[in-house]
Amino acid sequence: MQPAHFDDTLRALAAQLPATLRLGTSSWSYPGWADLVWDGVYSAQVLARNGLGAYAQHPLLRTVGIDRGFYRPLSASHFARYAGQVPPDFRFVVKAPSMVTDALVRSQDGRGREANPTFLNGELAARHFTLPALEGLGARTGALVFQLSPLPWQQIERLPDVLERLRAMLAAQPALGAAPDAVLAVEVRDGAWLAPEHLEHFADVLASTRATYCLGLHARMPPLSEQLPLLRRLWPGPLVARWNLNPVHGPHGYEQAERLYAPYDRLHDPAPEDIALLARTLAGVCGRGVHNAFVTISNHAEGSAPLTARRLAEAVAAQATAQVAAQSAQHPPGATVPPGCAGAPHPHSSLQAPP
Repeated sequence: MQPAHFDDTLRALAAQLPATLRLGTSSWSYPGWADLVWDGVYSAQVLARNGLGAYAQHPLLRTVGIDRGFYRPLSASHFARYAGQVPPDFRFVVKAPSMVTDALVRSQDGRGREANPTFLNGELAARHFTLPALEGLGARTGALVFQLSPLPWQQIERLPDVLERLRAMLAAQPALGAAPDAVLAVEVRDGAWLAPEHLEHFADVLASTRATYCLGLHARMPPLSEQLPLLRRLWPGPLVARWNLNPVHGPHGYEQAERLYAPYDRLHDPAPEDIALLARTLAGVCGRGVHNAFVTISNHAEGSAPLTARRLAEAVAAQATAQVAAQSAQHPPGATVPPGCAGAPHPHSSLQAPP
């Protein structure tokens, strides 16, 4: 199989993006992406086995999510097979297994049956997730995401205790030095984590363990603008974002989104405000080429993840152009602006003052 034909406009757009920004999708095995990512129609099974190499040739798609390990941990050899299919500059966003990220043991229909005794177990997280991912992916490791499933109300009421358990788990993970771009990230599914009474504690847990917060664009979570205060407290540093589910479908709307959006070949529910704010944030983080950003997008965000990635790329490029123009207007050619002086754009300006 081969990638789709990518025109010069798409390649020119990719060239305008910061090198430290990696956009991608949450998976890749979608037949409906014919002519967007693939050169023709292939079955989901064929794409799952052989599609990653073609996916990685898309000019904009420089990362991808690996979520399948959420249900059963993957071995280092599994990760190595993925790494062998992509170029050296490609990075993966990998989701940790539910054995350490879900407070409940669940039945097949998703209902919680009982408390999970291995929730936030640092030794198991390292043995079954972090170490195999680092060994298999090597330098192609991007974000290792602990996406914490919705908590039972008893644990939400004792969130400070859960935060300290989270600190211990993150502290137990091995050093990431062999993968220079790798970062541990925590994504949550309860707005309570971001409540004023917990925000500073959450930020301290992440900062003390050199982890970051994963922006979760999901119907269960507050809007992006209400998640940015936590990211501000962690600046400077990398950014991780996963755009999972358009809020029009409600917190349990995955099946509805699948029915409405399949085969994922066009946009159905554009979210221009999210695009604009996320683009501002990314331009601020990556503007000086120092900090990495990893963004994965689901088909459930707007209807077609590759098309959303292109819209987001266009918005980031526009932000970068506007920042350069504003700086040039304030400081004509030949003038120097010492770091931190008035008029010098702060690398995280979009996080300092979001709309």
